[in-house]
Amino acid sequence: MKSSEQPEIGKLNTLKRILAAARQAFSDKGLAGARIEDIAQDAGVTKQLIHHYYGTKEGLFIAVLDEASDSIMSELLGLEVESLAPAQALQRLLHHFFDQYAQDPLMGSLALEGIRYHDAHHTPRNHFLEQAPRLVNKLEGILQRGAESGVFRQGLDARLFLATAALITTGWFTNRYSTSALTGLETYSEHGLRVWRKHCADFVLASIAAPGPSGG
Repeated sequence: MKSSEQPEIGKLNTLKRILAAARQAFSDKGLAGARIEDIAQDAGVTKQLIHHYYGTKEGLFIAVLDEASDSIMSELLGLEVESLAPAQALQRLLHHFFDQYAQDPLMGSLALEGIRYHDAHHTPRNHFLEQAPRLVNKLEGILQRGAESGVFRQGLDARLFLATAALITTGWFTNRYSTSALTGLETYSEHGLRVWRKHCADFVLASIAAPGPSGG
């Protein structure tokens, strides 16, 4: 390894520690409750260094949101579903939407805090939105294949489908109180997770299914 590469690796490791500590703090306490001093201590750095890299606490929060959303989008884009039958391909994508949140206990609270922040602030366009057209194109191809084979309805809008699918699958994690109260299922329980994972995928797929021979 070249000696010139070592400082860069050290910087990347430091940034990873800062973002990991910040992610935990913002998920636990929200943007208002998290403190730069605590994040710095957990990351093993000074608060001056955090300010040097991210400017403000809000700047650090946006960086955390960008990292999380970029990871989500990259995983979805990397899913190999093109060789699957259209319904199976969409089912796998829908399950992955859900699993990304189910397997990361911080994701739901972080996403909810991000929603509050973006609703109240004008924020720069992040990498997630830059990649969104690629995911729309991926879905459009699957929906088109399904329509051509008579499995899905004709004329489906991939953007509307993506927005609806994302809301239904992730709502289990960003609106836990209401979903628990309405369904009678505990959102944190293995049973609740299993039931909603299957239900949301089945529900979305049923909504775009082509009419049967009777027209129903």
